[in-house]
Amino acid sequence: MEGADYLHQFVEETDWYNGIVLDAFIPGGAWKRLPRPLQSWLRNYIGGTLLYFVSGFIWCFYIYYWKRNVYLPKDAVPSNKAMLLQIIVAMKAMPWYCALPTLSEYMVERGWTRCFSSITEVGWPTYIAYVTIYLVFAEFGIYWMHRELHDIKPLYKYLHATHHIYNKQNTLSPFAGLAFHPLDGILQALPHVIALFLVPTHFMTHVLLLFCEALWTANIHDCIHGKVWPVMGAGYHTIHHTTYRHNYGHYTIWMDWMFGSLRDPEEDPKKVE
Repeated sequence: MEGADYLHQFVEETDWYNGIVLDAFIPGGAWKRLPRPLQSWLRNYIGGTLLYFVSGFIWCFYIYYWKRNVYLPKDAVPSNKAMLLQIIVAMKAMPWYCALPTLSEYMVERGWTRCFSSITEVGWPTYIAYVTIYLVFAEFGIYWMHRELHDIKPLYKYLHATHHIYNKQNTLSPFAGLAFHPLDGILQALPHVIALFLVPTHFMTHVLLLFCEALWTANIHDCIHGKVWPVMGAGYHTIHHTTYRHNYGHYTIWMDWMFGSLRDPEEDPKKVE
């Protein structure tokens, strides 16, 4: 299958995603009269907002109230005011965050990327190899994007500093995971989109990984050290928020280990500068 017929598979797939979300909120299929990019943006906005609030509230309820003082001492629990401010920052940025997956879907439907629609087109072994390459590229790109947002002073001052006002255990929460300046959040997710032009990528996998970002960023801001090597868990990321110059990685510690910025949360706290 080639050309327009093949690209139509991506259009049908995004229509399916839109239907799952938008039919539940816009009765009568009125959303179908909207331009395609607006359909995708609206679905991403609704889906992303729901994911942010549902995952955030469930996890906060579990660790701060149901299991109060089990995972965190009382003085490490953020105030309701602090979490509300994080939600406000995230909600201001959410409309802009949703522009990136909307753009990536547009480029996929136009045939500008190396996406494929079905795993059967390449087979499972090749699919697993492609996903591995994709994740390594994303890990590398996000690491350096994050590190440069610290090292390039104007980028830190005008973009990334918005996120780093949360610099103590009792100011970090799962709701801080998306509390960025909009451009900062987009820049850190950009490697996922750049990868589409370099690595053959299963389209549904790409979409799922973008939404997994929301879950992952919530997890690494809960200050609970999971101790699952080589995962860049909250224990590592809390150190990042307190020292500003360690543990820039995303899913794993490997990039920090390779480039000399790793700091283990189980080291003597006096060694953590």
